[in-house]
Amino acid sequence: MNVGNHSCESLKDLREYQHYMYAVVYSVILAPGLLGNGLAIWVFRVYVKETKKAVVFMMNLAVADLLQVLSLPLRIYYYLKNTWPFGHPLCMICFYLKYVNMYASVYFLVCVSIRRCELIMCPLRYNSSRRKRDMLICAFGWLLVCLGCLPFPLLRNPSGVLINKSNEATVEATTPISPVCFAELPMRPVSIPAAWALLILAELLGFIIPLILVLACTFWTAGSLRKTTAGAFPDRGEKRRALRMVLSCAVVFLLCFAPYHATMPLDFLAKSNALSSCTLRDMIFRCHPIALCLASLNCSLDPLMYYFTTDEFRRRLSKPEIVEGITFSRRLSCITGEEDQEED
Repeated sequence: MNVGNHSCESLKDLREYQHYMYAVVYSVILAPGLLGNGLAIWVFRVYVKETKKAVVFMMNLAVADLLQVLSLPLRIYYYLKNTWPFGHPLCMICFYLKYVNMYASVYFLVCVSIRRCELIMCPLRYNSSRRKRDMLICAFGWLLVCLGCLPFPLLRNPSGVLINKSNEATVEATTPISPVCFAELPMRPVSIPAAWALLILAELLGFIIPLILVLACTFWTAGSLRKTTAGAFPDRGEKRRALRMVLSCAVVFLLCFAPYHATMPLDFLAKSNALSSCTLRDMIFRCHPIALCLASLNCSLDPLMYYFTTDEFRRRLSKPEIVEGITFSRRLSCITGEEDQEED
């Protein structure tokens, strides 16, 4: 933990508290996150060309979640062993993936909400060309998120620091103590105006504007239930399913990302020694890790959202569908094998 002000009490208990919390939470979400997002990608790759219900965006959301889940074993090892023996580059990759996942999830949750709302409000506007546009939107989103998250690893000191447990002081990397990683790496020197500019930009583009869009889609979709439609327009059952999807996006958004972005400015103030109260700083250092754990929880919540709000997802995971799919694949293999023999 990069804290320059040592006038407060010892930070040993605080560091142990954070490591224990991270290890427990990441261990809990590892298995369901890996299984749920792996199944989601398997399901969505089948329906990506068969339906227009934001499947492209949900598939990319599952990929973002899976990327973070794959980095969790190394994080768990670090928080259990209090050491990082895997080298600085891998530390930075895992650190970077954490924020790429968070903001990719924010981006694609907004895309899912907008697409479902659009299909309810203007169903006749969607066609095959729009499906291709969705692919471009996903590519643009990945590029935007990957570039936007670069400051997180770049602002960390590449030399690293080591924690001397005898006096809890931050010492140079030449001391033979266990190396640190992730948020405990020291920050590069950054001017206060530049730091505040990055912080405001992250809050505005990464949370406030997406939150407004998700809430607006929720209200518009809910309002469409009061309107009577006919013909090619969606019925009330379809509107209710769309509302469940948009509401689920809003719940995941508020539960996972709102606490983190509420505590991020406070954490910045505490780590920059702008707060003189040791009690307030200690409270922030204990609350911010909880918010960070909630942000990681979306890896497990997103697959639940797919299952309870997407008909295609439930059908594909039902036992008859799986058996039929396996049987069809075997028959197709047999037919292909027979054709190859005839050609020979």
